Amino acid sequence: MYYAYLMFGCFFLLMFGGVPIAAALGLSGTLAIALAQLGIMAVPTNVYAGIAKYPLLAIPMFVLAGAIFDKAGVAERLLRFTEAIVGRGRGALAVITILVAMIIGGISGSGPACTAAVGGVMLHAMLRAGYPPGFAAAVTAAAGSTDILIPPSVAFIVYSVLVPSATVPALFVGGIIPGVLACVMLIIPALFLSLRYNFGSSESGEAKPKFWESFKDAAWALAAPVLILGGLRTGWFTPTEAAVMAVVFGLFVGFAIYRSLTLRTLFELLVESAETSAVILVVVGLASVFAWACSTLGIVDPISKGLVALGGGSPLGVIFILMVFLVIVGMFLDGISIFLIFCPLFVPVAQTFNWDLVWFGVVMTYNVALGQFTPPMAVNLMVSCRLSGAKMEDTVRYDIWLLLFMFLGLLLMIFFPGIVLWLPEVTGFM
Repeated sequence: MYYAYLMFGCFFLLMFGGVPIAAALGLSGTLAIALAQLGIMAVPTNVYAGIAKYPLLAIPMFVLAGAIFDKAGVAERLLRFTEAIVGRGRGALAVITILVAMIIGGISGSGPACTAAVGGVMLHAMLRAGYPPGFAAAVTAAAGSTDILIPPSVAFIVYSVLVPSATVPALFVGGIIPGVLACVMLIIPALFLSLRYNFGSSESGEAKPKFWESFKDAAWALAAPVLILGGLRTGWFTPTEAAVMAVVFGLFVGFAIYRSLTLRTLFELLVESAETSAVILVVVGLASVFAWACSTLGIVDPISKGLVALGGGSPLGVIFILMVFLVIVGMFLDGISIFLIFCPLFVPVAQTFNWDLVWFGVVMTYNVALGQFTPPMAVNLMVSCRLSGAKMEDTVRYDIWLLLFMFLGLLLMIFFPGIVLWLPEVTGFM
């Protein structure tokens, strides 16, 4: 266990010292392998084995699809469509922000990317309407966090690679109702705070866009999630092929329908998506070294037994310990890194209590979503604060309400697993 303590200590020391997550994982894992004399050639072998997996091919394609739809002007069209439904007035823009993020979540798959895409449009609109920067930043960050629950989710793909019995289609479909639930749980406090403090009252007298015109304009954007999930359900294509179809569909919409893309823009999108995908896959590859070291050093079983003992052997006690831990870790790490590091430790605990691994994966993802807008190190909140000009401390008084209601949604999923499992069972994915 000495080498295990050394490995985790080295990882946290490097991470808090400002070293990139991927490098911290790779260096600490390599150090433990070298000192324990496990064979240094295990490092390149595990890097290759970590990324040489067919489901991971979907990640670059979904990243590219999200970037294409972002540049194609999807967010602006979805804004007008949701305005036509919700209207204008107190709290309307906050509700619209959450709804637009939910829809874009069906295209993007990344929380920070969704926050940036939605925030680029909605934050300026909310600030012009008189919303406080702290409130606008908190709502946008919270809305963006739901992205990893709405399929296609990069986090779900990574989880499925780590836990093959939880298939990507089952996770995608299982995340739909929790994703909608999360949005509802965000709308309630956002609307309450807006009504209480009169946010957005300056827009009350303005006419809302015409429904059918805005619907026609946004119809192609709304069709993207339907295409992905519909194709998976009918068996027309696999999740990886669905990612390719999303790219093809996005290019068609951007060039032929909206005509907002050019060849120069496409080249820039390809470069941007390649860089983002490379970062994700480097994290996956180097985290595989860390995970292999954990497994080989024999620390998975003691930690799993320790968690069970810490929860008093009670399933409810253990799941609450895991929830609190994941929310805290989610403040510092992205969802992919969390899954790569902690899934090998937590999945045996889930198997001990015979928890459904699809349900467990969605619950873990929901916890990670909470961490993405929990100060002081929330990745989504950093993005929205930078775009809005708000200080992190200005968001706390509003953020606490959003977190509280999101947590209530998590409790509902724990006490009523059917919220996650009903749709995959009905659609035949389980």
